Amino acid sequence: MRMTLKRVKTSLPEYKKVKELYLTAFPPEERPPFFLIMSKTGKRDVDFWSIYADERWVGLAYVISQGDLSYLNYLAVSESERGKGCGSAIMRTLKRMYEGQRLFLALEQLDEASPNNNERIKRRQFYAKNGLKPINFMIQEGSMIYDVMGTSEALCPEEYDKLMTDYFGRLMTAIYPVRALTKQEKERNDNA
Repeated sequence: MRMTLKRVKTSLPEYKKVKELYLTAFPPEERPPFFLIMSKTGKRDVDFWSIYADERWVGLAYVISQGDLSYLNYLAVSESERGKGCGSAIMRTLKRMYEGQRLFLALEQLDEASPNNNERIKRRQFYAKNGLKPINFMIQEGSMIYDVMGTSEALCPEEYDKLMTDYFGRLMTAIYPVRALTKQEKERNDNA
C-alpha cells in the first residue's frame, strides 16, 4: 500500500471529506472548531494532511511540531477504510516523515464505566503495535484528561506545555486549559 500525504487546503478536492471526517471522528469536547485548526494550517510547524492509499482518499492527520517534538494531535481513518491496514500504513508513513522527531499523541484514558472502553483498549493496542510506548504524564485539553504515548519516553510535561502555548497563544490557553498533568496533580484534582 503506497501512502501519499497532501496538505489540506480549501482547494483540495477532498476538503469537504476531510472536514466531515474531523467533525464525525472526534466528539465536540475533543476538538476545537474546524476553522481554528485550519487557521493554524500552513504556519510554521503545523501540518494538516489529507491521506491517500494507492490514490484513494483514506483519512487525515494533524501534526504540531516544535524543535524535535511532534504532536500527532489528530489521526482518523475514513470509516469505509477501517480494518484494511490503512491505520498502520499511515503510522509507518508518519514515523518516516517525522524521523528524528519525538512523535507523541494523546488518547482517552481507560475507564471500565465508559461505553466506549473497548474502543479505547483497541486504540491503545493499535498504537503499541505501531511502536508507541506509554509516557509518564497526562494531558488536559479543555475538560478532557488523556494518557500519552510516543515514540520516545524522553518527553517532559514542560515541553508539551510550551508546544501548546506557542500553538494556541497565551490568551487561548488561559481560556481553554491545555496543559500537562503529572499523576500526582491529577490525583489532587480528583480529590479536590
